[in-house]
Parts: sequence; C-alpha cells; structure tokens
Amino acid sequence: MKILDRYILIAFLKTFLSVFIILMFIFVLQTIWLYISELAGKDLDAGIILKFLWFFAPKMIPLVLPLTILVTSLMVFGSFAEKYEFAAMKSTGISLQRAMGSVIGFIAILSITAFFFANNVIPYSEYKWQNLRRNISQFKPSMFISEGQFGQIGDDFNIKVEEKSGDRGQYLKDVVIHKKNPTRPNGNFTVIIADNGEIDSEEGSNTLSLILKKGNYYEDIQSQNPAKQNTEPFAKSYFDEYAINIDLTALNTKDVDKENNLNNQNMYNIRELRVEIDSLSESYSKDIEAYTTNMYYRSGVEKFMGSPIIDTAQPPAITTILDIYKPAFQLQIVKLALNNAKGTLQTVDAKKVEFKEKTKRLNKTEIALHEKYVLPIACIILFFVGAPLGAIIRKGGMGLPMVIAVLLFLTYHFIGIFAKNSAEDGTMHPFIATWLSTAIMLPLSIWLTYRATTDQGIFDFDSFLQRIGRLFGIKRKKETPEELPK
Repeated sequence: MKILDRYILIAFLKTFLSVFIILMFIFVLQTIWLYISELAGKDLDAGIILKFLWFFAPKMIPLVLPLTILVTSLMVFGSFAEKYEFAAMKSTGISLQRAMGSVIGFIAILSITAFFFANNVIPYSEYKWQNLRRNISQFKPSMFISEGQFGQIGDDFNIKVEEKSGDRGQYLKDVVIHKKNPTRPNGNFTVIIADNGEIDSEEGSNTLSLILKKGNYYEDIQSQNPAKQNTEPFAKSYFDEYAINIDLTALNTKDVDKENNLNNQNMYNIRELRVEIDSLSESYSKDIEAYTTNMYYRSGVEKFMGSPIIDTAQPPAITTILDIYKPAFQLQIVKLALNNAKGTLQTVDAKKVEFKEKTKRLNKTEIALHEKYVLPIACIILFFVGAPLGAIIRKGGMGLPMVIAVLLFLTYHFIGIFAKNSAEDGTMHPFIATWLSTAIMLPLSIWLTYRATTDQGIFDFDSFLQRIGRLFGIKRKKETPEELPK
C-alpha cells in the first residue's frame, strides 16, 4: 500500500472508530431510557443489566453503521479539502477517485461484513435479548402488565390495560386478557374484557390475583367433531365481578438464562425468512379459501336448492325473487336471510381483524428479508454521498459536516420508517418500502460524485443565471478592458 493510501485510510479509520463509539454510546443511553421501566425496581445486579444491553446493542448496528459512514466521510474528506490536501493531490495528477481508492476498499469489506452480521449475529442477539427480557419481566410480573400493549405472564395469559393507577399500579382500566387453551396451545380461544380491574396480591406471593369488574367473557369452543366445529360454536357471558388467579411459582425461580420458545421475523436469517414467507403465504391463501367455503355453507343456500316453487300454467307477476316460492317457504327464506346477514357481519368484522394481522405479519417478514440486503448497499451509497459532499463543502471537524450528515440521515431514515409503516398494512409493497430511501440516495450519490470529480460546486449560480437569461432572451453584457475594476 502506498504512503498516500495508508495516510488517507488511517485518517478515515481513526475518525470512523471515534464516531462509531460515540454514536453507539448515545443509542445505548437511549435504550436504557426506553426500557428503564422494565429494568428498575426488580433488584437486578449490574451483570444482568450489562447483559441486557450487550444483547440489545447489535440491533443498533443497522442504524449506527450507515450514520457513522456518512458522518466520517463528510468529516474526513471535508478536512482534506479544507486544508488543501486534495488540491495538492490534484496538482500531482491524483484524482479524487484515486484518493478514495483505499477507503472504497475498506467500505466494500465493511459492507460484506455488515451483511453477514445482519444475517447471523443480529437474529441470534434478538432471540437472546427477547429471551432475557421475558425472564426479567417475570421477576415481578405485575410490572409487566404494561399500558397500551400486551404482556405475557406465564405460558397461558396475555394481558393488556389502557391505564394503570394507584401507588403500586394495582388499579387497571380497560383490561383485555387472552387466555390459551392448555389442550390447544397454538391459539387464543378465550378472550376476557373488563372495564376495570385490580391486582389483589401480596408482595412475594406465588399467586397473581386479578379482580375484574363489569366485563364480558368470550370463548371459542373447540370440538373434536369436525362437523360441529364447522359451525364455529362459541360461548359468551357477562360478569359484574370475576377473579383470576395466576400461578407464579415457575416464574419466581428468577432464572434469567432460561430458554423460552420465542420467535419473530427479526430472529430469522435469510434462509429461514424465505421458508417463513412461503409458509405464511400458503397459510394465508388456505385461510381465505376455507373462510369463503365456510361462509357459503353457513348461508344456508343449499337448504333451498330443492324448495317447491309455484307451478302454474300461467306464471304470476313477479316483483321480487321471493314470489317464485310458495308462501310457506318465503317466511323461512326471509328469517334465514336476516339471521345470516347478522351472523355474517359479525364474522366478517372478526375475520377482517384476523386477516389484517396475518397480512401485517407477512409484510413484516418480507421487510425483514429485504433489510438484510439493504444494509450493505446503504453503507456504500451513503459513503458516496458523504465523501464527495465533504470535498465540495471543504469543511471538516464536528460543526457543519455533522449538521449536514444528521439532516441527510434523518431524511433517509424517516423516509424508510414511513415507507415501512405503509408496507405493514399493505399500502405499499414491502420490497419498494424497504429499498425506497436507499433508491432515493443513489442518484444523489452519483450526482455529488460527478460534481466533486469535475471540481464543481453543489450549485452554480452563474450558470443558472445565464440559462435563465437565455430563456428570456437576455444577453449578458461583456465588460470591456476600460470597464474592468482597477
């Protein structure tokens, strides 16, 4: 490696490591702030908290690494331009691309490493972090009943409340509980909804007692008979007060290293994501097909396939389709239609939510797959945004380059967030949503590299004014030697 390449690469690496450590420290502090409610007040030692942060840190790499590359390239190449080092290189015939050669090689190696890191390390750390988070929550399960989101207590209960109050957070409002069936653990067949609730357990007790008030109990009855199950039987009841006791004996063992059966799209590598997408797509198609078939049979149309119709030589005047049936069957048809309409509306509302969740899960899985490929490409593109931009603005250090880098990255990041949120509900295709922000930065990187290579600024006002003048037929007056300033 030549002296110049080594000099540029070492300067880049020093700044890169410094910026990476600073940004990672900032995001780790943000993590502590976000999850302080899950870590505080549970008598956790420092080792468990450090392990929590250690497993969470790899999740920050897809956010920290592109920002680090953008900031570093702006600062380093801006400093070279500010100190006229690029001018000295160009005077000896060394172009900007040649000066960037060693750093481009480093960025290429870093991008490949980031791809394998995202495919192998991040899924593993996600599983370990979620596993540790769940075990920590079981140290004090009453604190894991969070406002506005479901929290799992034990293997059978998922609880969500809208609001907690009281000195111990014991008073609950708008309680929703999903209870699993021990004989069929792969589904939530029981839903309990209550207006108010109260945690009535003594501290240190192995039983969590919930007193629910003014609510409804729904149970989707599971029958061993397939014919009966096709009718989708369910039970519904109302209660003024209902007590639930949850055994916490197994949870109070406080084993933070216990392995739980957890999985989501962030815990899979590329091969597993492809299998999961195929499985979810096939399951989704089968569910829609089964639902349409079930709705057809529940409509009762087959019952009237052979119903007697009016058989006369002179057919009567027909105003509605009911007129072709005999009066005795007309009443039955009307009652069946009304009952079917009411039942269908209720079923459609329930299935609409179910299919929406399945669609969201499928889209999130596809997004997770494309994110594995986006990270290395984004690192390369953001380097070709930051490096030529630093050479153009000719300003190094932590001032202006940091401001420009943060603005560019926030634009890149928020476009990605909004697009992915739109993709989760099906508004946008997951592929487009995942690659949109990177695709927007690609032409910007090409344009900035061209401007920096040809020694042009970001915007040439003189050329712009000349084009405006030609557009309106205004010719710029040439100055004579006598008119030139002396």
